[in-house]
Amino acid sequence: MLKENKQVMKPAKITTVDMTVIALVTAITCILGPMAIPIVISPVPISFTNLVLYLSLYLLKTKKTLVSYLVYLLLGTAGLPVFSGFSGGLAKLAGPTGGYLIGFIFMVLIAGVIMEKAPKNRWIHVVGMVLGTAVCYAFGTVWLCYQLHISFGAGLGMGVLPYLPGDGAKILLAVLAGPAIAKRVRTAKM
Repeated sequence: MLKENKQVMKPAKITTVDMTVIALVTAITCILGPMAIPIVISPVPISFTNLVLYLSLYLLKTKKTLVSYLVYLLLGTAGLPVFSGFSGGLAKLAGPTGGYLIGFIFMVLIAGVIMEKAPKNRWIHVVGMVLGTAVCYAFGTVWLCYQLHISFGAGLGMGVLPYLPGDGAKILLAVLAGPAIAKRVRTAKM
């Protein structure tokens, strides 16, 4: 008779401190997300959401950052004014910037997984954030083109190129400040 090999899946441990940090990061996203800077050539404003997500990958790692962002996304979808320009609701997801909001999910997953593979290598962190941002841009640009009935090239000019310098600066800031902030938070937890 063959013996059955039953593995019991243990639920992921999430502590009260973890829930508190997730809630705080969600709150920070809700505060900084709406504080977007509109630009003349595009319906896509400069947002601080990606900066919060980059930094939270240091604080929470991939899965918990994703939970935090999904809570933020649900709050905004439910109508709370947490999206750019103090807007919210399903119409925001269906509008020209909705692809970027969905793209942030993939940005977190890609950047987070790559960062966790080399936790001490900041160059790898930069690569992860750049690749994650590129995928976010792809989602956002395709959706922007669909919404505005423009070519992909026009979408890149309107929804990607103006943001590259700022996003580069956000990635640099996150890579420089993220580990120090995470260390301080870990010290405060003890």
